[in-house]
Amino acid sequence: MTTQMETPPLEEHLDGLHRLHRGKVRDIFAVDEHKMLLVATDRVSAFDVVLPQRLADKGKVLTSLSRFWFDQTRELVRNHVISTDVAEMPDAVRAHGELLAGRSMLVHKAVPVKAEFIVRGYLAGSGWKEYQRSGEICGHELPPGLRESEKLPEPILTPTTKAPAGEHDENITIPQLAHIVGVDVASKAGALSLALYNHASAYAEERGIILADTKYEFGVFEGKLMLIDELFTPDSSRYWSAADYAPGRSQDSFDKQIIRDALEATDWNKEAPGPVLPEGIIEKARGRYFEIHRLLTGGDPA
Repeated sequence: MTTQMETPPLEEHLDGLHRLHRGKVRDIFAVDEHKMLLVATDRVSAFDVVLPQRLADKGKVLTSLSRFWFDQTRELVRNHVISTDVAEMPDAVRAHGELLAGRSMLVHKAVPVKAEFIVRGYLAGSGWKEYQRSGEICGHELPPGLRESEKLPEPILTPTTKAPAGEHDENITIPQLAHIVGVDVASKAGALSLALYNHASAYAEERGIILADTKYEFGVFEGKLMLIDELFTPDSSRYWSAADYAPGRSQDSFDKQIIRDALEATDWNKEAPGPVLPEGIIEKARGRYFEIHRLLTGGDPA
């Protein structure tokens, strides 16, 4: 069931929890000096605008998949998750257990690295557009004649800036990344990003899924680099069906691409407020989130 209302209704103040940040999808609350609560709502954003409609339980899909992948990749890199079980969280969180269960992560309060680390294994999205213009992506010169959605010779790191709210991230080169975050962080986080992509891509491929590209965020906690935010969710990653894959065209994605396509077919100017879409579009997009969760994990969110 879809709904026009916030699910959960986090527009309201939550007693005992101080909201630090309201994102397009996630809300962040302070728990104490060293811990935060990340809450994935059912909000949907497109073209950097939060739409008026919601995908019921989308936040639970995002949280469950992130937890799954954080557990899967602990051997590769430390991450910020302390617990996703509200019953194990502090009293101030448990007091809102019915509202927060299934969509909350208690995490270490890391200092975010001021860049986003995107790894691309296939030529799609903004990468495809940049390649058409220049024959390269973020300074990576690519072979001529590649088609849309084509597999790249090898996965590449294509970082972006982390723009303030309301502004767009910008693609940057590896030297620019090193200038922004430092050579050591750029090198370590870049290598981890590629290792994580290779791990998840191989896992997904065994289940008939192509991981075309994905985005990571890193932070520093107690002087060490750690993976933060979300991991390999349909909001941060582009998943395709291997059975339906055919280079030379755009692919049907397991994410909100259905919503983006519907919006592109309207005369909306891509400024808030967004238009209300037919419920059939919303329900189909919701189904794609649950479908990729089942394909990757074998079931629905708990």
